[in-house]
Amino acid sequence: MLMHALENGVLVLTLDDDPGPTVQTTLAALISDLVHVHAPTPVVIVLGAVAAAAPPVIDAVLRAHRMCSQSDVLMSVATPSAPARRALETQATAHGAGLVIHARTDTAITTAYAAAA
Repeated sequence: MLMHALENGVLVLTLDDDPGPTVQTTLAALISDLVHVHAPTPVVIVLGAVAAAAPPVIDAVLRAHRMCSQSDVLMSVATPSAPARRALETQATAHGAGLVIHARTDTAITTAYAAAA
């Protein structure tokens, strides 16, 4: 479901598949646990095109972003899906949170590393 790795001092969480609608709370909790274990390491959540199209995934990412903001952990998202980027941006803006969203994973990791340095 959710893979994680440290790349250049950035925690990279990757979700390629749609985990299904019942996994939203579990996914948000798993992301939260990984962020807490690696804090204050910056986080990049990478969503594959299939995962990014799932509303429960977008909701879980937004919940994780709120948690990261409260913990002063830098978090961004990378997804090749333009509709998912728009949905994330719209919903993050509606909640008053500035979420950085990238189209490319390498750009997201490089930017997170540079911002944390």
